[in-house]
Amino acid sequence: QIHLVESGGGLVQAGGSLRLSCTASGGTIYAMGWFRQASGPEREFVASISFYDTNIFYGDSVKGRFTISKSNTLNTVVLQMNSLKPEDTAVYYCVSADVVGMWVAENIDSWGQGTQVDVSS
Repeated sequence: QIHLVESGGGLVQAGGSLRLSCTASGGTIYAMGWFRQASGPEREFVASISFYDTNIFYGDSVKGRFTISKSNTLNTVVLQMNSLKPEDTAVYYCVSADVVGMWVAENIDSWGQGTQVDVSS
């Protein structure tokens, strides 16, 4: 079981930026990324990145504003979030999976504990 530890998050005004980081341990990493969950039960795909090639995927709502990057040597993934909007407010979960793609929650093998992002208007 992959263990994921997130850092970052917090409160920011609309238009501002935040950076989330996640480090994995406990196994081989094939792909990592992020989901988010606002007030409802569904978890929304945010971004994913392959650790073996250049494939990167973004959810439609964050394209052009968020950037995902990685460090293979550190087993770390970073989500740079710019031009934040109030609708980006959510708990952000770091995840890992066996393949990269535009995931649904059922694709995911491991979840982090989540970190809160609040964007004020």
